[in-house]
Amino acid sequence: MRLKGKVALITGGGTGIGEAAARVCAAQGAAVVITGRRKEVLDQVVDEITRKDGRALAVAGSVTEEAHVRSAVQQAVDTFGGLDILVNNAAKSGEGLGPRLHETTDQMWNESIDVNLGGIFRFTRATIPHMLDSGGSIINISSIAALVGIPNMAAYCATKGGLMALSRAVAVEYGKEKIRCNCICPGLVDTPRTAAVINDPQLSAFFLPGYSIGRFGTPTDVANLIVYLASEEASWVTGSVISIDGGFTAQ
Repeated sequence: MRLKGKVALITGGGTGIGEAAARVCAAQGAAVVITGRRKEVLDQVVDEITRKDGRALAVAGSVTEEAHVRSAVQQAVDTFGGLDILVNNAAKSGEGLGPRLHETTDQMWNESIDVNLGGIFRFTRATIPHMLDSGGSIINISSIAALVGIPNMAAYCATKGGLMALSRAVAVEYGKEKIRCNCICPGLVDTPRTAAVINDPQLSAFFLPGYSIGRFGTPTDVANLIVYLASEEASWVTGSVISIDGGFTAQ
């Protein structure tokens, strides 16, 4: 088991990439703490992991609330004895494509920043003190929207681009403490969040030709990369931005 004895905290762990990451990390031996806003969804994931003899804990709340962030981190440490892996996956992207930039309100813009950058900042700030002595792996889930322009997603693109810069800064600042920080940029992955795009024949036909492998991604595709970056196999990998996109950004 590649993560045996490790403790992982995964935000947005109830569905999609976060759910897949929780399942795969648990299968690889990690104790998993998942957060999200819907407790009943988190509990279902925890139940499925524990039925397979895995260790898991659900902590419901929002990444925008400092009290929740601190509580989730402390519960991970108190319940499982430490915190070795942080997967910052929770994000706000809306359903389908959003408004054009000139139609984007201050509220829309600020909400994107508060979740997509502020949430990562809060969880990283709360987690790092528990990694200073023993090291750890922080994995930030960005998007190909950080690498290429996508119409009607200006706020999302801006926050995901900022997340790449934040990841590099953390890697440089905490490398001497053996804390690694990397950034994953998935392409279009088939999750409940992207269903409005993937299930729309016109939008799907517009995006799919850009994927040279001929399909959109699955949550497990990304979860497998998360496990690698969390494991000792990636002990010399930090400050990296890794695309996992079926060839979309290779063109």
